[in-house]
Amino acid sequence: MQLTLVPLRANANGLSDFIIGLSASSYFLGFIVGCIAIPAAISRVGHIRIFAVLTALMTSAILAIEILDNWVFLVLLRFVTGVAISSLYTVIESWLNDQATPETRGRILSIYNFILLMAMALGQALINVGPVSSSTPFMLAAVLLVLAIVPVGLTSKLAPAPVAATKVSFRLLYQRSRSAFAGALLSGLVVGSFWSLGAVFARSNSLTQSDISWFISAAILGGGILQYPIGLLSDRIDRRKVLLLLCVGGTLTSIAVAASVGQSWHLVSVFLFGAMVMPIYAMSLATAADVAESSEFVQIGTSVLMLNALGALFAPLALGQVMSVLGAPALFWSFAAICALFMAYLALQLRDLRMIPISEQVPFSAAASEVAPASFDLDPRGPEHAVSDD
Repeated sequence: MQLTLVPLRANANGLSDFIIGLSASSYFLGFIVGCIAIPAAISRVGHIRIFAVLTALMTSAILAIEILDNWVFLVLLRFVTGVAISSLYTVIESWLNDQATPETRGRILSIYNFILLMAMALGQALINVGPVSSSTPFMLAAVLLVLAIVPVGLTSKLAPAPVAATKVSFRLLYQRSRSAFAGALLSGLVVGSFWSLGAVFARSNSLTQSDISWFISAAILGGGILQYPIGLLSDRIDRRKVLLLLCVGGTLTSIAVAASVGQSWHLVSVFLFGAMVMPIYAMSLATAADVAESSEFVQIGTSVLMLNALGALFAPLALGQVMSVLGAPALFWSFAAICALFMAYLALQLRDLRMIPISEQVPFSAAASEVAPASFDLDPRGPEHAVSDD
């Protein structure tokens, strides 16, 4: 809800697309900082207390964004929300991991991602409880955040063990799979910018706030509904080819979204755009998992997540400026250019023979770039021997 609501409020307050992009970059910087710093905080005070503290911080930041319309405060407060949300994900996912068994981990991860997707789609509809210029949507977001403390505060379960410190190795990820490295970065550049600036694009071409909600929801549903069929396809062919196909689809659907503004098939193009670009993160993670040893999966998975977040950190800065100069449609024309560039890179990777046979690929598992490093402990995947696939 807040990912769409905050850029819309900033736009309504007359802030430029560059400033909105800067605030989005601040959010993703906070996301990275939260992933790195929160394990130590959990070790000091425990899961329940840190969950309550983080919820209070995020609630305060959301309400402060509603009160303050200065761009400096917006950038700082979005950093706070980024730290809080990634840390909350870490608390939740580490708790799930502690309660899960080897037999239930895969099922728990699937249910967790399904709930996450449905909540994200529902959040878009909840924005329409009032105009973005009013306090009503922000108050509702704050109420929902505070209510999250209730079940955690009343739980009779023992808190789990402290979370291990986050370990990242982009070099290891690149050595294991250049295709997964590229896919993770591409996902951050495109999907991260979509979360940051997609609502601003929609607002420039929409007559009502409801239209904006439908725009974002169409992309979410496209990515959610088609992620499993695309994943099943990747279990049967070289995943590098699936990543390449997603880049081709991302290029074509980005052009379609930019060209279909005002047309009856606009939401269809947005749905297909989401179907092409949102599974790239999960596909990159699965591609990396194919060639990672069991002991490496958490580190490689975390590296995929962090590389994705770095892309989401820097892209809105550049694309926000592009939108300010060339107009809102430039966002999706830029997406098309980025996808085409990575399409060419991935096509070059296919010239190299892949060492791991299709029969030894690990089963595809849906994953969202909004999770935190702790979620990788929930994934039972990881072959015994690692080889380079590129």
